[in-house]
Amino acid sequence: MPIDVRRARPARTAFLPTMVGSLFGVYLVLAAMVWWEWPPLMDLDHTVAVWAHDVIVGKDGWIDLFDWIAEWLGPMVLRLVMAVTVLWLVLRRAYRVAVWIAVSIPLQFLAVYGFKRLFERPRPTFADPVHVTDGFSFPSGHATAAATFATVMVVVTLLVLRRGLLRQLVIAVWVVMALIIGADRIFLGVHYVSDVVAGFALGTAIPLALWWLLTLRVFAEQEAPHPAVAGTGRRQVAVVLNPVKVGDVDVFRAKVTEAAVRHDWAEPKFFETTIEDPGGGQAIAALEGEADLVIVAGGDGTVREACGMLARTGIGVGIVPLGTGNLLARNLSIPLHMVDAIDNAFTGQDRAVDLVRLQIDGSEEATTFLVMAGLGFDAAIMTGTNEDLKKKVGWLAYVVSGVKQLFRFPNARVQISVDDGEFVRHRALTVVVGNVGFLQGGLPLLPDAEIDDGQIDVVVIAPPHKFAFLRVGLRLIARRKRTDERLDRMTGRTVTIRADKPTPMQLDGDPIGEHSELRATVEPGVLLVRVAR
Repeated sequence: MPIDVRRARPARTAFLPTMVGSLFGVYLVLAAMVWWEWPPLMDLDHTVAVWAHDVIVGKDGWIDLFDWIAEWLGPMVLRLVMAVTVLWLVLRRAYRVAVWIAVSIPLQFLAVYGFKRLFERPRPTFADPVHVTDGFSFPSGHATAAATFATVMVVVTLLVLRRGLLRQLVIAVWVVMALIIGADRIFLGVHYVSDVVAGFALGTAIPLALWWLLTLRVFAEQEAPHPAVAGTGRRQVAVVLNPVKVGDVDVFRAKVTEAAVRHDWAEPKFFETTIEDPGGGQAIAALEGEADLVIVAGGDGTVREACGMLARTGIGVGIVPLGTGNLLARNLSIPLHMVDAIDNAFTGQDRAVDLVRLQIDGSEEATTFLVMAGLGFDAAIMTGTNEDLKKKVGWLAYVVSGVKQLFRFPNARVQISVDDGEFVRHRALTVVVGNVGFLQGGLPLLPDAEIDDGQIDVVVIAPPHKFAFLRVGLRLIARRKRTDERLDRMTGRTVTIRADKPTPMQLDGDPIGEHSELRATVEPGVLLVRVAR
């Protein structure tokens, strides 16, 4: 699916033009001061240049480092990286963003070239220079290119990555890289501080101005001429949302309402989950409100609870994945970005998928799951995952928990029966019953599993010792289907698993305590999920 530029839409409409105007203003003020050689600025430039030179002169190690930065993080290298980014965006069909970068690169170069020729400001001079280069000083070409590069990569990061710690860290890397390049020019003694600051302002203003112009029409289309009102269509959409996962509920409601207006649906009805009722009751309320479409926004647990009530109703379910794993969305190729997922709920097509009915410890009462149920090590990982860490680093929290659990969690003795056949004994680290096949990163835990094949798949992972778990992992990554005592796979319509003692279990990534038996039965094609056309 093409990248949607609305992902980088600023919260305030006036932000972009104000920022662009301010940056050009900073550049013009500095340019005027340099042109007329305003004494206070000249004194500041000279003082900083002398201080930086005195700090680095004679320190060969630091000089070599700054020379390396100048060479490998120079304008040509940064432009090459941006050009590769353009090609990648074209492959992603993000043509508007690709054009924006492709135009920004030469425009930034031409602006620097022209201003250098206009001002012809000499570079700093020292009796014992640490670095010598030709050309003029104002503005700094390296700083301008670095600012353009950072601006471009920040916008691309906003478009590609979801909100969270990872996106913040990546953005910080681009900004810090630009600052390092600017500082490098000062310490090498080839630019004054005003050259670098002016370069930062110019290099940021140019791509931001182009971005504003290229996206002006797109963002304007999202501005309703009046406050958001109900669509004129008769179709009703209801939204079951987990406020903890959504974050800013008001913003989310506004985005769904905007999408409903655009696609000619009635004003959405919203139902928020609670700790006591994590989705099932809200789904029932949506049905009682005669919804023609139910959008479920949250993690896999919220989706599981709501979809259990929406099965066999014939009502389409749109998924807005806001959790850590989002395995259902990943396996159905549902967009992971919130805006794209909301649009997909209105514009996608219904796909009939299977649900799995689960009975625990012989109980007549049953629950359901859509993704996977696990017994053993994988459930221990879910149980041991630090929730605060998960909010900060996402799925990496599972990796941390997995490393902790691997050498402390014992293999379990289990018996497994497929389609009510004979029970087979296993000594397993973990047993997973899956309705889908792939984990995060496309890891094929159950490569033959399909969510609409009327079957459920089972994998028994039983490494002879904990270090052999690495070999099992490599086999999963390599998608080898061979079964042996370390990795055994089974398929059927009904699966019963018995453990010799209470063992941790999980449903769609949510720990459900310790139990001794689970019985899973597939219910083919009972749920309609909106997937991309």
